[in-house]
Amino acid sequence: MTETIGSYLVRRIGEEGVGHVFGVPGDYCLTLFSLIENSPLKIINTCDEQGAGFAADAYARMNGLGVALLTYCVGGLKAANAVAQAYAERSPVVVISGAPGAREQLRNPLLHHRVRDFDTQLRVFRELTVGATVLDDPSTAASEIDRMIALARRHSRPVYIELPRDMVGAPIAPAAPRPLPTETSDPEALAQAVDEAVERMTAAQHPVILAGEELHRFRLQESLAALVERTGFPVAATIMGKSVFPESHPAYMGVYEGAMGQEALRDHVERSDCLMLLGAMMTDINLGIYTANINRRFSIYAAKDRVSVGLHVYDDVRMEDFIAALAAHGWERRRVAPFHHPQHPGPFEPSDRAMTVEALFRQINAFLEADMIVIADPGDALLGASDLFISDGAHFLASAYYTSLGFAVPASLGVKAAAPRLRPLVLVGDGAFQMTGVEISTAARFGMNPIVILFDNDGYGTERPMLDGGFNDIKRWEYAELARVIGGGIGIKVATEREMAAALAQARANESGWSLIQVMLDREDRSPALQRLTAKLAERVRAKG
Repeated sequence: MTETIGSYLVRRIGEEGVGHVFGVPGDYCLTLFSLIENSPLKIINTCDEQGAGFAADAYARMNGLGVALLTYCVGGLKAANAVAQAYAERSPVVVISGAPGAREQLRNPLLHHRVRDFDTQLRVFRELTVGATVLDDPSTAASEIDRMIALARRHSRPVYIELPRDMVGAPIAPAAPRPLPTETSDPEALAQAVDEAVERMTAAQHPVILAGEELHRFRLQESLAALVERTGFPVAATIMGKSVFPESHPAYMGVYEGAMGQEALRDHVERSDCLMLLGAMMTDINLGIYTANINRRFSIYAAKDRVSVGLHVYDDVRMEDFIAALAAHGWERRRVAPFHHPQHPGPFEPSDRAMTVEALFRQINAFLEADMIVIADPGDALLGASDLFISDGAHFLASAYYTSLGFAVPASLGVKAAAPRLRPLVLVGDGAFQMTGVEISTAARFGMNPIVILFDNDGYGTERPMLDGGFNDIKRWEYAELARVIGGGIGIKVATEREMAAALAQARANESGWSLIQVMLDREDRSPALQRLTAKLAERVRAKG
């Protein structure tokens, strides 16, 4: 049978280890949906295109590649926010969009969904991806598909593939090899960088490793673990890098967040005479709204795009080669000054006191199990979660740089599809839930069992302390009643610690369906970390001139 552009695209996706495609059908992509439905891949069609994008992002973070399939403009442009997040936070999502047929476009007609020109959506996605292409030439389509997948994997960022609907069934020419230029470290530069780093590491009296999200994205967790085992250096993580290193390991210290986080940990990191920043993006949230006091002169920095030792920059050295070479060095394992690392918390003894943010996170910490993955939305759900104990083999996901509200609920779909053994524990505010919480319906349809803990503080609790007004209020829903509306799950409303404990037990037992716990909180109740964060942000929001 002659292979077509559509069948080749579907086959290549499957060969890359993708088993699920997230999307919403439309007339410009129906034939592609049909092809996928009749392939080994499984379609998870979400309630909304942004939800599909967030789900594909989470799937990519877990699996190494995710796919979103959308229709032209009305679908693709709705997902643009999720794709922007994937770019900002280095998540390799392949965005596939149907489009008007190539022959349909010849006379420049005003076809439905068109915005300005037929290439408007393509031009938008060029700004949000590391590669964008239109498969309108059967002689190059296979090579273009392969090139886009390679770009997504190399950069761990999204790509965009547009397929006109009259090209889906077009016979495809065999793929002509178009390999990307090989990325290798310059051997001499690598040797110099390693020698300089080893000299600093050996001389250091107080070395510390600060591990970030790029170690997750480029699958370098084992290299990090090997380096720690060989050197004995203690490890802190950024909030974006949380769970990149086993939190039960005696070398693990916790999450470093500048002045937003624990004072003892901050002091331990900032007085280091050899701070190794590995795979850490230097974002405002990672650096505690730039309250971090990091002297680059005494730092070793390795990221996807560059390596530096002190003020000496090595442009031709790859992060993975640098870390592997350091781990392979003949170290004498040192005894480094100990730091009290987080322990798995003991049981929480609930009372009849009203729920508070502080008590909520203590209960969640005691509730967490090794088969759970925490997915946190921005706000107190994220900042409070930084101190949660993530068991070995589990993970932590969040939009901690782009900080788009509404990520967590649809992300649970991608997580469950990519890692069926894990149970998503979603932490989300009421404002964020109203944006994308309807995707709990998708979880019900596909038999998924996330536990959603909803922080009901009657509005946008992060924005209020920055600049308050009625614009931060939202309509309070009876969120727990969604179980009756959607079906396939349970909804529980709690106001006290004892009610929360009972609700968590009920949710744990409900393994066959989704659970939503609506936690009633005072609208002025915030974690200390959020109070510090919003105080710094308020200075900028209210600044004049």
